[in-house]
Amino acid sequence: MRRRPPMEPKQKVKLFCFFFSCIFIALAVVATMHLRSILGSLAVTRVTNMVNQVVTEAVSEAVNSGEIQYHDLITLEKNDSGGVAALVSNMAEFNRLQSSITRDILQRLEAMSDIELTIPVGTLSGSAFLAGRGPALSVRTQSTGSCSARFVNEFSHAGINQTTHRILLCVDVSMSILLPGFRTGTEISNAFSVAETVIVGEVPGTYTYFDSGNATEEDAYEYAINNG
Repeated sequence: MRRRPPMEPKQKVKLFCFFFSCIFIALAVVATMHLRSILGSLAVTRVTNMVNQVVTEAVSEAVNSGEIQYHDLITLEKNDSGGVAALVSNMAEFNRLQSSITRDILQRLEAMSDIELTIPVGTLSGSAFLAGRGPALSVRTQSTGSCSARFVNEFSHAGINQTTHRILLCVDVSMSILLPGFRTGTEISNAFSVAETVIVGEVPGTYTYFDSGNATEEDAYEYAINNG
């Protein structure tokens, strides 16, 4: 049986380089997969927290400044006996507030478009032992978003012969996050109680509300039906 001739030094070097390259490529693929997963989760969490803070601050400033007042939004129409017969909403004021708050939130979102994330290199290995260890890898991300605001009405029992009418401001933000080599996104929704009053007596049988999500014809039809 013939023996295979021993490998020359150059062949050994080439073979070693080949195996080393395969190992390096495999580690690079694993690190890239972990990097995308970790970056995506970290970016979504960071952006969500920042958006919640931005929206809360914008709505709080609008409420604290007195910009949102119940009597500016809702008119209570009373009957001959003094009871509340109808609630009529001020469509122009509702639309103005929706536009103003949406514009304010979008301006604040533009200021937080660039976010820098740091990840320890050991975390990319996927090993629990190495997680959080090693030098930090900095990655800069960009985010852009859209915002919509709408008012929702809520009636709840407040006591004997009493009903609380609460106006909620619902803010929906859609964020697109650009990361090195890929992109991700998230949806953030918040609801805030911005105005309320307690109605004494029976709940009014008529309530005219102009929802910005409805067609103008539907709003006009509802108004005509309710006001005869």
